[in-house]
Amino acid sequence: MAENKRRRVKPNNKILKRMQRKLWVVFGIVCILFVVLIGRVMYIQHTSGDKYEKIVLAQQDYDSTTIPFQRGNIIDARGTVLATSVDVYNVILDCKVLNANEDAISTTISAITECFDEIDADTVKTQLTDNPTSQYYILAKKVSYEEMAAFEELKTTESYKGKVFGIWFEKEYIRQYPYGSLAAATIGYASGGNVGVIGLENKYSSVLNGVNGRTYGYLNSDSNLEQTTIDATNGNNIVLSLDVNIQTIVEKAVEDWNNETMTAYNAEHPDEPESFGSKHTAVLVMNPNNGEILAMAQYPTFDLNNPRDLTGYYSDEDLEVMTTDEKMDALNQIWQNFCITYTYEPGSTFKPFTVAMGLETGVLTGDETYYCDGGEMITGYPNLVKCVAYRKGGHGTQTIAEALSNSCNDALMQMVRVIGPETFADYQSVFGFGQKTGIDLTGEASTAGLIYSEEDLNSAINLATNSFGQNFNTTMVQLASGFSSLINGGYLYEPHLVTKITDPNGNTVEEVEPTILKRTISEETGDLLKSYLEYVVSDGTGKTAGVDGYRIGGKTGTAEKLPRGNHKYLVSFIGFAPVDNPQVVVYVIVDEPGVGAVGDNQAHSSFAQQICHNIFEQILPYMGIESSLTEEEEAAAAASLTEAAQATGDEGGTEDTPEGSESTADPAETPEVEEEQQ
Repeated sequence: MAENKRRRVKPNNKILKRMQRKLWVVFGIVCILFVVLIGRVMYIQHTSGDKYEKIVLAQQDYDSTTIPFQRGNIIDARGTVLATSVDVYNVILDCKVLNANEDAISTTISAITECFDEIDADTVKTQLTDNPTSQYYILAKKVSYEEMAAFEELKTTESYKGKVFGIWFEKEYIRQYPYGSLAAATIGYASGGNVGVIGLENKYSSVLNGVNGRTYGYLNSDSNLEQTTIDATNGNNIVLSLDVNIQTIVEKAVEDWNNETMTAYNAEHPDEPESFGSKHTAVLVMNPNNGEILAMAQYPTFDLNNPRDLTGYYSDEDLEVMTTDEKMDALNQIWQNFCITYTYEPGSTFKPFTVAMGLETGVLTGDETYYCDGGEMITGYPNLVKCVAYRKGGHGTQTIAEALSNSCNDALMQMVRVIGPETFADYQSVFGFGQKTGIDLTGEASTAGLIYSEEDLNSAINLATNSFGQNFNTTMVQLASGFSSLINGGYLYEPHLVTKITDPNGNTVEEVEPTILKRTISEETGDLLKSYLEYVVSDGTGKTAGVDGYRIGGKTGTAEKLPRGNHKYLVSFIGFAPVDNPQVVVYVIVDEPGVGAVGDNQAHSSFAQQICHNIFEQILPYMGIESSLTEEEEAAAAASLTEAAQATGDEGGTEDTPEGSESTADPAETPEVEEEQQ
């Protein structure tokens, strides 16, 4: 029997191997493509990841909220906050959310109008109707934290819990000045957007400012909120050498003097033009041993919390007719810091510098005497350059100490002849005149073009009048810095206000060390000058500035302003204490005392001395500088204070002002002071 068997076919090895090779090729190609794809993705991510991320986010329901930084504080030497930023809140209405909860509209409106007086119910209803899908409408701006907290608490009460929707708060900061007008021109103010406008707020704006944070959020494809927060970086603080207590004492002394002078003069002279105390009064208090500013004040001043308010300076009628530009000009005048921006002729407060030049170079020994017969005839100048004692026939024989004590122009003109124009010009530069001091405030005036060169001083009349502080200009901070070098052993420091920068937690970021700019005179010359300047206060024209129990030195100044003969004066006094170890310098200027007064009523340096006396009397005990008086002697001195001030009130006189235009250089050769002061 035959049986059918299936025929088995043997596999062809060649075909099998060919198929395997093809599969490996395909697999290899696929692997290579995957590697290329991964490499391409990595390349795109590295080079264009941010761009594509933005494209993706742009296709989502995206939300971004700015988190504002807090501007740093300005702090005085004892830790008192002079400028800070406080949080306030904008009340935001989300119409879309509130409309989605119609049953809560009435309770929500009731809650917000109950807590915020500035929000009107009709305004809310109008927005809900006119812009039903809007998610951002500001109902109220800059409400306080207390108001915001009261609203949040109200929401938790039984009447409103779960019935208030669509209201949220946007946080921001506003600048606040706890002491109002205190040191206004020095501290300055910051406008909206944390922009420092003047003063320290302007100079240190980049230090005080931080960096805003941001909250990013978007709804993904599953409608889940994805959110990322970058916290704000708050600004750093600046710590000042300025002492709020000394500043307060100084400003009170300035204000009291102006108010008393204005009231007394107007009462005694009802038929004359009204007096306003002074055109300007300014005081600079500094530590002569490191250049730190302890107080910087001026009159008139302004309120830092409302710096654009002119109602205290102009009547309503005047303000109504003033243009915007005129108002801005008026504000700029008020905002200027007199101590650094105004230039003026210093008068006799410059005389110690002239004496120092002679002593330091050796052309003066300290043993010289000079004869004052009331004035000097200067070669090439037709008129007598008069001394204050001209009407009395002169001061007679004067030592250097007596020449400073009596503020004798005649003796100074004789001294400067032997000093010479070259030395005089060189030492003006050594003392810092004609140069900016580098104080850490914006707006310091340049006096480079307001002093005479050596060539100019070759004119005998220019050299003569410069010797007693006329016909060249300086600033308060410039003269005070140079004067400090006369009494501290000869070191000219860069004046400064900021002593330290700290982070928001109070940790020190940077210490500001005192900077010595140059050496001006020797310690021996300084000791001799200090003894001369003490004699000015104890026995000379500076008696009014003295305080019983303290060794005080100083120099008076009375400069007639240009144009000469208009009887407008700038009177001053610069003093220091104690003489044996100077710890503080006080420089007072009264520009046109008794504005509106006629005749020679302005020409009394005692005006500035009275202010300085009141300041010294209070700040010396405060600074721990001990009086040599017993308690009984101090009580007696206080009781006789008014009588003593009246007895010496006129001794300053016009001791350092040449009488009329005949006593000065040709007006055509004289710097225009009036233009610089405006």
